[in-house]
Amino acid sequence: MNVLVFAPHPDDEVLGCGGTIKKHVLAGDDVYVCVVTRGTMPLFPEESVLQVRSEHKEAMNQLGVKEVSYLDFPAVMLEEQHRYVVNKAIDDVVKKYKPEIVYIPHFGDMQKDHAIVSEAVMVAVRPRGNYTVKTVLAYETLSETEWNVPHASNMFIPNYFIDITNTLDNKLKVLSIFKSQVSEFPNPRSLETIEALAKLRGSNVGVKAAEAFAVIRLIS
Repeated sequence: MNVLVFAPHPDDEVLGCGGTIKKHVLAGDDVYVCVVTRGTMPLFPEESVLQVRSEHKEAMNQLGVKEVSYLDFPAVMLEEQHRYVVNKAIDDVVKKYKPEIVYIPHFGDMQKDHAIVSEAVMVAVRPRGNYTVKTVLAYETLSETEWNVPHASNMFIPNYFIDITNTLDNKLKVLSIFKSQVSEFPNPRSLETIEALAKLRGSNVGVKAAEAFAVIRLIS
C-alpha cells in the first residue's frame, strides 16, 4: 500500500503522525513524504535551513520513509504564491505516488502554510476519473493546532485514533534528531509534551499511546 504524508515544513509530519508513519513502515507499506516549503533568506539564515534539511533527511531515514519530495516553496510566504502553481505541484506529487492513504495538516492550524497545504491537497485528491484516494486524514501539530484562535470554524475534532503504543519510542527518538526544532519543557515542541499528548490521545480510546486524526475521507 502506498501512503503519502504532506508536511508544510520539515518535522510537521513527525510531530503529527511520526508513530503512524513508523507503524505503516513496519507493516510493509511504502511511505512517501512531501515537504512543501523551505526557509529562505532573509527570514531564515541559509546555515539554519541546511541544518534543518540535514536533520529531516536523517529523521526520514530513521523512520524508513521510502522517498521524500521537497517542493521548496518559500516558508511563511506560501500565501504569496499563485494558487494554481501550488495546487499543480501538489497534484503532481499525488499523481506520482498514487497513494491509497493521504495524511494532511489540519486546515485550522494557526500557521497559514498549514491551511494552504491542506486546501491544495484536497484539490489534488478530488474523486475523479479512475483513481481515487481512499483515505484522507488530518493530523494535529503541536504549537500550531492548539494555539490558534479558539473558534468552531478551525477546531481540531479528532474522530480517528491510531494506536502507537509500540512506535512511540521511535517517534520520540526521531524527533530528538531535530536539535534545531525541539525545545525544553513546557514548550509544546518538547519531548515531554509530545509524549504527554500521545498518552492523552491514547487514554481517549483506552490504549497507552495514540495519534489522533480528523477523518476527511474514508472509503472501505
